[in-house]
Order: sequence, then C-alpha cells, then structure tokens
Amino acid sequence: MPKTTRRTFLKATAATAFAAPTVAGTRASARILGANDAVRVAVVGMGRGQTHIRMVLGTDGFELAALCDVDPARLGARIKQLASDGHTVAGELDFRKLLDDRNIDAITIATPNHWHSPMGIMACQAGKDVYVEKPVSHNVWEGRQLVNAARKYGRIVQTGTQARANPDVIEAVEWIRGGGLGEIRYARGLCYKPRPPIGKGGGGEIPPGLDYDLWCGPAPLELPLRRKRLHYDWHWIYDYGNGDLGNQGIHEMDMARWFLGYDGLPRRVFSIGGRLGYNDDGQTPNTQLVYHEYDGPPLVFEVRGLPKSKEHQDGRWGKSMDQPFGFDGGRAIGVIVTCEGGTLVLEEGGYKLIAYDKDGKPIRSFHKPHPKFGLGWGKGDCYVFLNWLKAIRSRKHTDLEADILEGHISTALCHLGMISHRVGVAKSGEEIAESLRDYPIAADRFESMNEHLTRNEVDVSKPAVTHGPWLSVDRKAERFVNNDRANALLTRDYREPYVIREVT
Repeated sequence: MPKTTRRTFLKATAATAFAAPTVAGTRASARILGANDAVRVAVVGMGRGQTHIRMVLGTDGFELAALCDVDPARLGARIKQLASDGHTVAGELDFRKLLDDRNIDAITIATPNHWHSPMGIMACQAGKDVYVEKPVSHNVWEGRQLVNAARKYGRIVQTGTQARANPDVIEAVEWIRGGGLGEIRYARGLCYKPRPPIGKGGGGEIPPGLDYDLWCGPAPLELPLRRKRLHYDWHWIYDYGNGDLGNQGIHEMDMARWFLGYDGLPRRVFSIGGRLGYNDDGQTPNTQLVYHEYDGPPLVFEVRGLPKSKEHQDGRWGKSMDQPFGFDGGRAIGVIVTCEGGTLVLEEGGYKLIAYDKDGKPIRSFHKPHPKFGLGWGKGDCYVFLNWLKAIRSRKHTDLEADILEGHISTALCHLGMISHRVGVAKSGEEIAESLRDYPIAADRFESMNEHLTRNEVDVSKPAVTHGPWLSVDRKAERFVNNDRANALLTRDYREPYVIREVT
C-alpha cells in the first residue's frame, strides 16, 4: 500500500466540503427535561468511550442516544457489539452532527487530548452537558476557556477523574486533612507504569475511511505519521498528547492536590527527566520528576515507564516496575501522603487505601462495602457518573464532585511540569543533584530516579537527563513570570478552521 503523504491527502480531500466548527457563538436552546425524563447521552470516541457506554447503559436515568468516532471501523464494531446485546443505537462519524441534534442532552468526550477542550466548548455552546475525559485540555489556556464556557452557558461539566466521587477516597481525604496522621509533610503522586518503546521510523497508515482532517482538528495535520500507530501512541507526541503526566498521571496529580487542600496553581515548578533507555518515535518523557512548590507542603510527581532494571526489559516488563512502600503489584500507580505521624498509601484510584504509622504498621483501612452496579463498572466510574446525573438534575455545578474547575487546575499542574521539561537543558546527574541541595525532598526523589536509571543502563554521568528551570507562576493570570519561551507553550497555534476564541 502506498504511503499517505500530506500532498496526496490534501489532494484527495480538496473537493470534500464540510461545515466549519463553531467555537464561539450564541447558546443553542437545550431540551427541557422533566423530573423523570431520561438524559439522552452521546458518547464520542470509541477507545476509552467503551467504558462510557457501559456507564450510560448501566445507570437508571441515562439513555444511550448515539455513538461517534471518526474511524468507521471502530464505530461500526461498537454498534455491532451493542446490537448483539440488544441495544440499537445511532452512529455518527462527525461529532458536530450530535451538537445540532436537540434530542441529545449531553455528550461524553473520550477523544485524543487535543480535542477535549475544543469539543467541550462547542458542546456547551450547543446547550449540551458534558463529561470530559482527563486531561480536560491539551494546554492551560484552552482549559480555562472550557471552564468559562461551562459557566457562561450554564452547563454541567464533569471531569473524568473518578476518584473524586469514590466515598473511600473522600473519607481518607477528610481524615488526612483533619489531622489523622498529624501535619502533612508532602504528597507524592506516582505513575510507575510500563511503557515499552513504540517503534522507530514512523510510517503509520491512516485507517481506511477515517476523516484524518477532523481527527487532527485544531492540531497540525501531520503527514506522513511520525509513529507506526495512529491510535493510542498519539499520547507520546506533543501535538496531540501530554505524555504520562496527562494520561495516567493526571488522576494521581489530582488526588495529591486534593489531599493537600490546594485550590490553585503553585508558586513555582520544575521538572527533571527525559525519554530515556531506548530510542523510538515518542517525544514525551518516560521518566520524570515534577516538583510543585506551594506556600505549604510541596506536591511531587514521578513518572517511571522503565522497569526496575535493564534485564527486565523483556516479557517481564509489565510485572517488574519499581515498588515504593505500600505497593506490591506489578506496577505502582497512586499517591503517598507523608505526614509527621505516618503515611497514607492510595493505590490505583482507591482500590487499596491504607494508613500506616511511623513504624510502617497499618492502622486504618478506608475500604467499606459498596453497592453492586451493573455492566461490570469499577466503583470509581460508577460514582462519578451517578454524581454527574445528580448535578444534571439539579442544574447546580456545585453538586459535582469533579467539576471542570477542579479538572482544569489539576490538568494545568501537569502542563506546567511538562513546559518546564520542554524548555530545559540536558545535564549530568551530578549537576542536577548539586542544584537540589537546598530541596531535600526533591533531592531524595532525584537520587532514587538516578538509581533507577542506572539500573536501566542509562549513563547519568553524561548530560542525559533534561533539567527544566524553576518557572515562577502568576497564579491569577495563569502565566509564567518573565519567561516568554515557557509562556508560548501555555497555548497553541490552532489550525483553521478549528480555531478557539476566548470565552468571556
């Protein structure tokens, strides 16, 4: 099969007319719901959207109205699967048709990251309520525009950070913030998740029938592809994804901030890391340490995509990640809150949630019996969708456990850390360690990272690791202080006609 190039793609699509998206305009009228009317939901994106489908079908009060994906093969497969289970549902390749349908009350967004905020804004303008997957934005500026749109158009916009609605996690947060383990020293988010290389040489093909112009939307129309797979591996390309900080890590970043009780951005931030241990087509770090400095205890975040050592970069990769205190599975994803009286360990969104004293003895578990929900839901997923339905009924965004404002702030923390990385320079491990002498928590975590990289045969004696600068943050303006290069990465150049305008 001949490779698709930008020239051949543009030639093939030049005669195709499509309506330009409206990313600013007046609010469309929404259907008025009666107290007992089902909320008709359309699910956009058939990757993570498969979970959304189960949630909608399993919740009394929701009705699955339509599915949407630009890939006809993915869309067709989901419609066929649902039909075999007795569910007849309409399908659309272009989400804009859903926005024009007054019989649809709400949409869930499970697309690649670069579409989250633009699609969410358009849905708000069309009078739809929204459930948007994490991260809620591809950059800080557009995330704020989505918050503004939700408020301006009176829409109920929930973020896909499920732990916010988990009663176990809510109880643990209240206990820690109430002094259950004494004064908090710091909170540490972890994403030790296996990330093997994605291949080298690019050359991936656009799936047959997929509207690639619409898939790219506001992002650059990249042809030929710099990766072998269009789907999923966009996470590791800056134009479309946000690395593991914005993929898995946003969940743990959000919970760490929640435990600390912070309602805004940090005073300063820096990042240390890189894409290390292999050479592939990905751009984003597979190893990273981000340090958010607040007026109180710091928020530290760690990404490790390599296994515990080089010899485990084989079939055992997925079961051989580093295991911090309190973790005993094949990977370590969660939050560790270090306090004067002990440590709280939260694993995988609350599936394990235990407090330990200073001697490492477990003193409290936060698990309790939960009601059974349909269609194999995880309890985090089910609670956050039930909460969304409650707020849709009440029309009060304050009823949301994961309101879009909370999603924006936590997502912005991920963006700030990644921006520090992108404007950083490569240094040796010794140089970086020297720069951290006055920051004992960061120094300790970097020493652990250094040991991890050495076990994976990364030569840290050479300038291999990128040391991002301290970036001072104007928290009200959501901009950096005196750093034009970093500020340029707070937004993007939006590709016509998919341009976002400021929402005021």
